[in-house]
Amino acid sequence: MQQFTVPQFIDVEDKIIGPITARQFVIMLSGFLFIALCYRLFSFTLFVVVGLSIFGISGVFAFLKINGMPFHFFILNFIQTTKRPSLRVWSTKLNENIDLGSSEEVKTRKAVKAPSRIFGTSHLAELALIVDTQGVYKGEEEGGVKIEIKPNPKNISNLEDKANNLK
Repeated sequence: MQQFTVPQFIDVEDKIIGPITARQFVIMLSGFLFIALCYRLFSFTLFVVVGLSIFGISGVFAFLKINGMPFHFFILNFIQTTKRPSLRVWSTKLNENIDLGSSEEVKTRKAVKAPSRIFGTSHLAELALIVDTQGVYKGEEEGGVKIEIKPNPKNISNLEDKANNLK
């Protein structure tokens, strides 16, 4: 059997410059470019105020992690959570666009009767046998008399074919 190496630590980002990852480097680079643009456009006092705020915001986006996820993922998850309704209500009213068929067809359907008794764990093996035999075994009657098992010839031929193939 051929053996393969399984990659490990796939959630760890690659470091490109010392302890800085490529994502952090790009975020800080874009922050410095915005600061340089502010230096060219604004007066010195306004540049200092705007530059420090841009530096702080880009540093937070680059280096801050909340619950092990980067800050920009945290912000996106927060926005998605606030847009969703906090209370979800299930409406029992039917949608008017659903086609239920003709009224005669609805009336002629048989109502499904609830089981007359609840099966306990003692009947689990019997139910498993009924499922395994695909309904050939019908189970026991309540009086304790077993129902005759009449195997389906189609099932027997399939089982014999499978047994012959295994030999």
